[in-house]
Amino acid sequence: MLRVGLTNWARRKSPWVLHFNSGACNACDIEVVALLTPRYDVERFGILLKPTPRHADVLVATGPVTRQCAQRLKRIYEQMPDPKFVVAVGACACSGGVFRKCYNVIKGVDKVIPVDVYVPGCPPRPEAIIDGIVKLLKEVGG
Repeated sequence: MLRVGLTNWARRKSPWVLHFNSGACNACDIEVVALLTPRYDVERFGILLKPTPRHADVLVATGPVTRQCAQRLKRIYEQMPDPKFVVAVGACACSGGVFRKCYNVIKGVDKVIPVDVYVPGCPPRPEAIIDGIVKLLKEVGG
C-alpha cells in the first residue's frame, strides 16, 4: 500500500509529458510550446516535456486524427508505461474541429485511444491547458 501511495505521489509531483501533433494548423502546438516558457513556467508543477514515449506519463495530443497517423498514435500510446494518461488539447483533438468532415479525418483522439481530459478551444489558452493537466494530476493523486 505504501508503494502505491508513493508512486501516485511521485506521478502527481512530476508528470512527464509527451506532445504528439497529429496534423492541423499548429495553433494548439504553439500554445503547448508556450507552456514551457518562463511566462507560464509549468515546471513549478513538475511538468517536464520528454521526447520519448517510454519516459512519459501524460500524452498531450493536438490536431485531428487522420487515417495516416492513427496507427502511429496508437503505437506511441502503447509504448508508454502504465499508468498512462491522455490529454486532448484543442477542438480538433476533441472532436475533429473544422476538419471533422474531411475524407481522411477520423475525428477526435478518443476514436483511437482513451482520453482522460479534454481541453476545448481553438486554440485553447495556455492557462486552460495547465488547468486540464492540473485537474488530471489531482485525479491521479486520489
